[in-house]
This record gives sequence, C-alpha cells and structure tokens, in this order.
Amino acid sequence: MAAPTHSIRAASSGVWSISGTTNSATLVMRTTWLQSLVTPYDDMCPREVRNLIRFPPVCVVELDVASKDGMFGDLDRYSLAYRREKMADKDDVNEATIAEDIVVTKYKMAGDIVNRVLKDICSKCVAEASVRQICDEADKMLLEETSKIFKKEKEMKKGIAFPTCLSVNHCICNFSPLVSEPDYILVDGDLVKIDLGAHIDGFIAVVAHTLVVGASKEKKVTGRKADVVWAAHFASEAALRLMKSGTENYAVTDTIQKVAESFDCKPVEGMLSHQLQQNRIDGEKSIIQNPSEAQRKDHDKCTFDVHEVYAMDVVISTGEGLGRELESRVTVYKKTEELYMLKLKASRAFFSEVDKRFQTMPFNLRMFEDEKKAKMGVVECLKHKILEPFHVLYDKQGEFVAQFKYTVLLMPSGPHRITGLPFEAELYETEKKIEDEEINKLLQRSGKPKTNKKKKKPAEKKGEGDQPPTEAAAPVAAATVAANNDSRES
Repeated sequence: MAAPTHSIRAASSGVWSISGTTNSATLVMRTTWLQSLVTPYDDMCPREVRNLIRFPPVCVVELDVASKDGMFGDLDRYSLAYRREKMADKDDVNEATIAEDIVVTKYKMAGDIVNRVLKDICSKCVAEASVRQICDEADKMLLEETSKIFKKEKEMKKGIAFPTCLSVNHCICNFSPLVSEPDYILVDGDLVKIDLGAHIDGFIAVVAHTLVVGASKEKKVTGRKADVVWAAHFASEAALRLMKSGTENYAVTDTIQKVAESFDCKPVEGMLSHQLQQNRIDGEKSIIQNPSEAQRKDHDKCTFDVHEVYAMDVVISTGEGLGRELESRVTVYKKTEELYMLKLKASRAFFSEVDKRFQTMPFNLRMFEDEKKAKMGVVECLKHKILEPFHVLYDKQGEFVAQFKYTVLLMPSGPHRITGLPFEAELYETEKKIEDEEINKLLQRSGKPKTNKKKKKPAEKKGEGDQPPTEAAAPVAAATVAANNDSRES
C-alpha cells in the first residue's frame, strides 16, 4: 500500500491548494486564511478540523483531518511546512513594530528580565562553578521571571528566546552541555561569554557579556585577554552609534573590522547580527562580520530604518577568527520553514513538543524531560532540515574570543539600547589604542537617544549609572571616556 503523499501550492489570492493521496483515492482540500487562522475544508465531503492553524508567522502547519462519512477512511496526520515568503504578500500582514507603545513596553520588559538574569549569572561565574549548572539556573530564572508578567493574558506566549550558553576561552559560541554530556568547570583566568534571551509575546530581547573569572581591581586582566575584551567593547560601542535610520549595514561591518585590527584581533568570520521581528530571532535584515569574498558577494546590502529592532552581536578573536566544530555536541536548535512529513513516531512526538512549547524560538535539548528521546527525535528533523542547529564553534586552542551583544531599538530620536551591563574598564589593561581619527570621533559621540527633557541642575545631572570612568581607568585613547559613559542605557 502506498504511503500517503501530499503537495502544496499557493495562489496569488491567498488560497492554498493541498492535494493528498491515500490508498488509490485522491483527496483535494483547499485552505483559506482569514485573520490569522487557516481553516481547511473539502469540496467532496466535510472534514472535521481538530487543529486550527495559526497564521502568520507559524512555520509549520499541522492538519489532523478525518472523513466523517468514511469515504476515504482515516487520514494520517499531515505535517506541512512552508516558506514564510510564500504565505502571503507582505502588504497582507500587519507586522507589529515599535511604532506602537505597547510593543516598546514588551521589548523593554523582556530587556529588563535578561539584564537581571545576566547580572545574577555573572556573579555565579567563579572558580569551580559548573557551566551546565549555571546555564540550567539561568534558563529557570528566565522562565520564572517571564511567567510573572501579563498573567491575565492567558494566550500570550512568553519565555526563553535563546537558551543560556557559556562559551569559555577559545570557544566562540553556543556551548550549553546536556546532562549526558561532559561539563566544563570554570577556573580563575577563564574568559567567559554569557549569551541568553527572553521574549514577551514574541518580542525578543537578547544579550551577551564577557568577563574573566577572578578579575578585580587588584588582579587586573592584561595581555591578549585584555586586548580582545577592549576590541569587542569598542567595536560594539562604535556599532551602536551607527545604528540609525539611513545607515547601510556594511558601514557597521567595516567599522567593526577597523576597531578589531587596532587591537591586533579579528572579528569572527561570517557572524551575523539579525533584525528582530515578532516571533523571529533572525529577521530579514542582517549585519555580517569579517565576510570572506564569497560571503560579501552573497550577503545582501540593506539600510536601517526607523522602528526596526536589531540584536547587535560583536564577536572578536585574538586568533584567525575562523569558527570550526570540535567534539562538543550541538544542543541548541530552532525550527526552520522547510517542508517534510516525518516518518518516525519518536520524531513526530519530539517535533510536536517543540512546536507546542517553543514555536519559532531556539531551545536546548536539556529542556526535555527525557533527554535520550529528545536526542533520538532530533535526528530525522535535522536530516530533513526542519530544525536548524546552532553549532558549537571554536577558534584555535590558546586563542581568546570576546563577545558583547545588545538589543537596540531604532527610535525616531536615535538608537536605544535596552540590554547589556556596564563595562568594567578598570579591570582590563591594554597597551594598544585606536589610532583612526574617524572612529575616535564616532566613539566620542553619545550613544544615547536624544531626549526633550528639561535640563537638570548641575548637582542633579549625574546619577550612579552616568559616572564616566577616569582617564587612568580607561587607557585606550580619549574615546574611552565617551564610550564608557554610555555603556549602560536606562
């Protein structure tokens, strides 16, 4: 007996034709969408719709249909995936943006949560601490904190937008080990990159921060570790000042490159900073770091517009800046928009749970109750590309990689950074400095959006978060004062 098959076709009117075959009979169904719902029906006989399909921006459609009159017998569950650009014309979709106050509020609430969790996690990065335990505790905190808000909105989705990862020394990104995999225990001197995210109603706030275990004013970080931390910090600050309407993405790319070279470092090749859209962590526009010739040719140029949101992610290495996979297992995944009907029961059960719990957000296999079954279920999903892996990447042993990432809202008044912790300039000493006059002038500009508030009296102007570091604490040219003065956004 032939297995059920299906095909899918979209008409310009927004009507979808789905043809399915079971046994020797052919079933023709049409799907129309109205007000974010898709309702299937059959011309020949009525169908019972058990699951309405949310649309957009769900990536996977699940139809569970059975013939009421037994004409064709029970149909298998159809998992139909489709590409977002085929769903409808853009004009038909009213995307929520930060032009609406409620959207700004949700972004800021998510940002406040990730900042609090990040601050708590930084305090736990001490010698003999377990990376896996820290990641697990951070994810639990993200879930707990997001569950406390909008309690009356029962249908609103909230939670983790990017599972916590701690990548140490030459590990570039995405290290968050499973219970069944080798852990990493921190030691004094480790350079740690913390990366995490949360969302409220699909509005995502992400953050990444770099620290050195055991660093203090009495035990300052020097040498190549200090160089790469300063390089990543200044590159992220310069990028912030360029994130405004009318700027081209490659202006940011080239500036990050120049800053890194000032410290004899390299941006990690091909790393992307994405536009953030509701329920989408990898939006349409992006900024590429240190592209190869082929990447520069293939990567689209774009211009930033007001009311857009970006996750500005700067990752700098003391080495070649070429990411490679080693022995570490991939643990973080997210759904794609590919098309495939899963064959294995374990895979379908796993993917159904992914769809229910995480929708379009990245997740960690550690979040599943049965880790072994999750590792089994992910195999078929990866094979047919309905899940995307976040590979654990490394530079060469002995090199150091630093990262700073923040979420920035492009408001009419200018860029508004909503995530990130203050940079502790007094902990890092470097002999290198930025010589480029244009970049120094850029860094001397304020990174905060313009406000129309009345000027305060001199005694009231500076709050705790506005105190600039002294010249002695910031050894990298006069630009340091301005850059650090804006390292924390209100």
